[in-house]
Amino acid sequence: MEERIRTKLEEIGRKENVKILHCVESGSRAWGFASPDSDYDVRFIYVRPREFYLRLDKTRDVIEWQLDDILDINGWDLSKTLVLLHKSNPTLFEWNASPIVYRTTEEWERISSIIHEYFVPKSTLYHYLSIAKRTYQAHLTGETVQLKKYFYILRPLLACKWILDRGTPPPMLFRTLVEEYLEKSIRPDVETLLTLKMNHPERKEGKHFPQVDEYICQSMQAIEEKINTLPPARNKEWEKLNTVFLSFL
Repeated sequence: MEERIRTKLEEIGRKENVKILHCVESGSRAWGFASPDSDYDVRFIYVRPREFYLRLDKTRDVIEWQLDDILDINGWDLSKTLVLLHKSNPTLFEWNASPIVYRTTEEWERISSIIHEYFVPKSTLYHYLSIAKRTYQAHLTGETVQLKKYFYILRPLLACKWILDRGTPPPMLFRTLVEEYLEKSIRPDVETLLTLKMNHPERKEGKHFPQVDEYICQSMQAIEEKINTLPPARNKEWEKLNTVFLSFL
């Protein structure tokens, strides 16, 4: 599959007239809990020729290349990427930390070398907590639960605990977060859930794990209380991002 993905990247580069700077896996495969039928969430950053950025009639700043049962491929233009980095967009920190890299370049290393300077803990905490709360309300309040949804709640909550403790972007791998911040009392249940998730189709449903449910509720409340005590985030400077952007052109 990796060879097929790299072939797709070559095709995108030719047909869209772009240079792909960085391309990674961004979903459950990168998080370390893919199901047998999980698709491939391929995400990339690209740059166009200089003339494009000087035109009035610019095209879209995203490329949505493929979406089917196997491959989900799309990318962001460099200009969009740097604007979102200034806002401390959590997705960019995840792409930068992905353990599955399909392509990268020296140009991306220039961005990667300054990316953590734009990390804002408070806004990122709200992002992850919001994901956990929305997923809980949508999927954990019925009689049964789609088992994968546990991980779309647990991973954001553990990411919050990482940020509150260390003040840095959390790692992608769920296993790393578990080893650092998951209470030992519920690890057996989470290990059981992992085994079920990784050996059954994505839509596998089952009974609730009451101890995990209780942990989730307590964690959401405790994290929200801690976030509310943090000082407001300060705006970051544009200078380095402008310099990096111009260097690409």
